[in-house]
Amino acid sequence: MSISAKMGNDTVEISVKNWIEKVIVGLNFCPFAKKEMERNTVRYAIFPATQVKDALSHLLEELALLDQLQDIQTTLLIFPQGFIHFDNFLDMLEMANTLIRHGGYGGIYQLASFHPDYCFDGEEQNDPANYTNRSPYPILHVLRESSVEAVLKRYPQPESIPENNIAKARQLGSSFLNALLK
Repeated sequence: MSISAKMGNDTVEISVKNWIEKVIVGLNFCPFAKKEMERNTVRYAIFPATQVKDALSHLLEELALLDQLQDIQTTLLIFPQGFIHFDNFLDMLEMANTLIRHGGYGGIYQLASFHPDYCFDGEEQNDPANYTNRSPYPILHVLRESSVEAVLKRYPQPESIPENNIAKARQLGSSFLNALLK
């Protein structure tokens, strides 16, 4: 890896960590993230992939790595140069989910998704609720299902998390949330 690529990756990682600190943990959009951040069990995997087949190849490599490294609880697959258009990202996400289901990883891993232009189906682009899944770069978040299940058992009313996040985002407003994302 060249020095400029390394510096670029460092900048991407810092940007994503700041977003997690300010938005995901800071606004408590994910009540489980803080613990994993403090335990340093989050892996940041930055890939230059711009094509779906390359992204899926990276995903498979990451799943194999997670199989070997049980200390890593979650991985953020970050694509700083690819999948800029949200629809292209959604197409890749659909294929990634299919790969997990049919590739022997169903019930072991699941994906969450984040994108700079994330927009929930049926919502307006400027709805503040979209910021619960907006990120500085396109990201596939690989989660261990066993970890998710264990945390959800201990969390009171986990089904209320999305509704609470939407309400909080709408209360804070798009301008405030956009400023945090930048």
